[in-house]
Amino acid sequence: MSRRPLRILCVDDHAFLAEGMRSRLALEDDMELVGWLESAENLPEEVGRTRADVVLLDIEMPGPDPFEAMAELHRRCPKVRTIMLSAHVRDHYIDAAVKAGAWGYISKNDTPDSVVNAIRITARNEFAFGPKVLRRCQPDQNARASRAPPVSRLVQLTPRELEILRMIAKGISRVEIASILHRSPKTVDNHRRAIMEKLGIHDRVELARYALREGLTEP
Repeated sequence: MSRRPLRILCVDDHAFLAEGMRSRLALEDDMELVGWLESAENLPEEVGRTRADVVLLDIEMPGPDPFEAMAELHRRCPKVRTIMLSAHVRDHYIDAAVKAGAWGYISKNDTPDSVVNAIRITARNEFAFGPKVLRRCQPDQNARASRAPPVSRLVQLTPRELEILRMIAKGISRVEIASILHRSPKTVDNHRRAIMEKLGIHDRVELARYALREGLTEP
């Protein structure tokens, strides 16, 4: 008796992506696109209605926060595998996705074949993260990415270091940071050096750019 095809639900506010995935999945005998949502609103209900096995979830779209929606889906439908899709691969997105229960994270710049491959991998209860994602993770992650979710460089930072990095992103000077934290500027410099070492960044300007790219000015 043949196994039924994997049922895929696409959640993305761009219709062309959903249609592109429908066309690509139509080439596969073991999977089919069973639905499309423009936002993560009522995601668990739609998963139940379509009996989806795998959800392809965009990160940046209108409506409910995708990470919160995925966490809720993970609580209510723990057997469903979620793969995050995004045009932006950021360290804090990777960590938030893993924390919310993602089984995969693929850049929209990766090939459609990468998405198909990720679907098959997650269906085997293994983690599937694209090459652009893995390049941003700790060095040993590539060897065990299928057996455990990766963690980005950002999670290496202590709460205090992350706090200082957020202030750097907002353009706050070292002297002002020291005043806010009731520490000496030298202590702030020590924290900044530790941050740069952990992130593999060797230039203060690049550190500020990294913080801005990561969206660390956001609450």
